[in-house]
Parts: sequence; C-alpha cells; structure tokens
Amino acid sequence: MTSKKVHTALPGPNDIYREVLPNGITVLTRANFNSPSVVISGYFDAGALFDPDEKLGLADFVASALMRGTKKHTFDEMYNILESAGASLGFSAGVHKSGFNGRALAEDLSLLLGLLAEALTQPAFPKAEMEKLRAQLLTGLAISAEDTSEMASETFDKILYRDHPYSRPEEGTPETVKRITRDDLVKFHGECYGPRGMVIAVVGAVEAEEAVRQVKRALGSWQVRGQKEPPALPDVKPLRKTVSKHHRMPGKSQSDIVIGTNGPKRRDAEYMAASLGNNILGQFGMMGRIGDAVREKAGLAYYAYSSLYAGIGPGSWEVSAGVNPSNVTRATRLIVDELKRFVQEGVTEDELADSKANFIGRLPLSLESNGGVAGALLNIERYDLGMDYYLRYADLVNAVTREDVLSAARKFIDPQKLAIAVAGP
Repeated sequence: MTSKKVHTALPGPNDIYREVLPNGITVLTRANFNSPSVVISGYFDAGALFDPDEKLGLADFVASALMRGTKKHTFDEMYNILESAGASLGFSAGVHKSGFNGRALAEDLSLLLGLLAEALTQPAFPKAEMEKLRAQLLTGLAISAEDTSEMASETFDKILYRDHPYSRPEEGTPETVKRITRDDLVKFHGECYGPRGMVIAVVGAVEAEEAVRQVKRALGSWQVRGQKEPPALPDVKPLRKTVSKHHRMPGKSQSDIVIGTNGPKRRDAEYMAASLGNNILGQFGMMGRIGDAVREKAGLAYYAYSSLYAGIGPGSWEVSAGVNPSNVTRATRLIVDELKRFVQEGVTEDELADSKANFIGRLPLSLESNGGVAGALLNIERYDLGMDYYLRYADLVNAVTREDVLSAARKFIDPQKLAIAVAGP
C-alpha cells in the first residue's frame, strides 16, 4: 500500500505564486492536491474607516448585503447555487478592509469565483431584503448591548482610542443603523468598492496558473473610475494617566473587565517580542501568569487572559477577565500587580523557552488546512512580511531574548497609565 504524499512544507517563494492583474487585483495561489477542495479568501479597501459618524455601520451593512441578491440572481437563487455545489461564500467588514471567504470542490472554482464577482460588482440591494437585514443587524446590536464582555470591550476602545476612528463601533449603533438608507448602500458601494487594493488568495487542488486564469476571467475586467482612497489614519493620543470607566448594566450576575494600553503595529520591530511576552503573560497553558494569579490561585475570575491585537494601525495590549461583580476591585488590583511584575522583572528563561516551543510547534498545525494557508498568504501580503516569512519564522522566534521581551513590555505597558473598562451591575 502506498501512502499519499502529504503537503507539509511551509509555504515559501518556491510554492507561492503571486501575480498582479492589470486592474490592480493581487492574486496569491498555492496548490495542494491532498484534498479535492479549494478555498478563496481575500480583502479589499472598503472598511468602516469610510463610515460617516452619523451612519456608523455602513461598511458592515454593505458587506452583509452583497449576498442578498444581485442584478442576476435573487438571495434564494444565490444560496441554492452554492448549496447544490456543496460550496459556501460569505462577506464581512472590518475597520480597514472588508473581506470574503469561500470554499468549494476544485471543479466548482469557476462557479465560486463567478458568484464572488457578481456579489462584488453587481449587488442589487433589494428593498425587502435590506429591511430584513436591517432588522437582523439591530437584533445583533441589541444582543451585544446585553453582553457584559462586548460592552466592556467597547468601553475600553472608547478610552484607549479617544477621538480616533478606532474608538467607533464598526457595527454602528441602533441610531446610526436605522439612519442608513438604500441610497447610502448604493453610494458606498459605488465609491468604495473596486479592484484597487484588492487581494485574493486561492489555495487547494488547482494549479497556480489555472487559478490566476480563473480569477482573471471572473474579475479581470472590473474597473472603477474614481475609487475612493482609504482615509489617512491619525496617530493615537497616548493616555497620560489611568482612566477608568464603568458601563452600568443592572441585573447582571457577571462583570467583565478589560485593562490595557496601546500595543505595537504588526509591522513594528517589537511585535515578535511583545507577542512571545503576551503568550507568557496571559495565554500559554492555563492562560499564563494572569490566569494563574487571578483565576487559579485567587479564585476571583471565571476566565482571565491577555491579548495582543496588532494590525495595520496602532494595536492594543489588553487583559480581559469575567468576575463576580463583588470581586471587580480585587481582580483589577491583582491584574495591575501582574502587569507591574511583568514590566519590572520580565520573563524567565524557562518561560521564554516554553513560549518559543509553543509558537514554533503551533505553526505547522495552523497551516494544515487550505483555509489556514490562505490566511497565511493574506498575512504576508497585508503586512509585507516577505514570501519567505514562514520559512524564517522559527529563526525570528528563536532570536528573541529576555531583554527584548522586557524592553517591549516597558515600551508599551505603563501600569500608571492604563485604560480600565468594566461592564456589569
């Protein structure tokens, strides 16, 4: 019995194919014939940064509306086409970009790309469907407004990113979503959607040249005159002192806390050291030091961990915890104490070695699926990491020293200048 060759090598310049189409779309492909399927994933410059203040949630509304009917197919017809092929396709909006994800059998790639092109270039925004969608979006906002974790996070963003676009909720508010008209959707789509800045990754059982040919056939002729440039991102004003806010939610049995500060951008030199440090602070094992101190030893939290959010713009470094409302003050104090210890003492050699092994060991697992590889290719492109990034990854991780982690921690975390957000009774 012969075993099938498994595609385990990390993606690199030898097997990632990249081509920029004449209309500006960047196509990234990597063949993988170990499964009969193919994944398409990508992004384009039509994020919430374009939303006017009085119509927040517009980018999100438009992205959610793309599959609700086009000039060729109704909502039901689009989903029937996908379903009969066992395929899927969906859109979502973020702050900087909107994105899409789809999957199908390799033989149905042209069908999937055809629907993608149709949704992107010819959405119909049918009135009845738009009102159904608005009702769904408003229901989502109502559910979020009752969620202590969501509200703590939103309150945290308002403190940390005061007077900055990142402080705005990208799903909008009930007031702003109610104000959005069908004309607003049509106008946003006409001005902000276009091929410039669009990136699409195709990964799976299709040769690179064939994948590019199919993308070209579906989207190569898309042209948009006067496609809007994304607005410039202002600098974040750093906190001058600790700012605390409590979002009151009567009748809740849990309070959620988010404590943190600004973090690196994804392209910053300190990113890898901060990332390894964050793993030790509140991710690895039983949620790192934070989990150990606040949850395991003190028994004060249902959960407690830290996160590093690093993207195109200024990131955040934050600790989240869910606690009994009577424990908010004690849990907050313990978290701040752990942050102080982190910036005073740094991490131990053993902690750093464990964290590095964890990072390096996790990488191949994250690249086992076509979707994982597509995400990795988009990462390379979005942050200009270099085609050989994943081949160099282990060396980049291993090069980080304890001093690097300490210096990154001290650069970003000042325990005297934290944003502290609490949502609960």
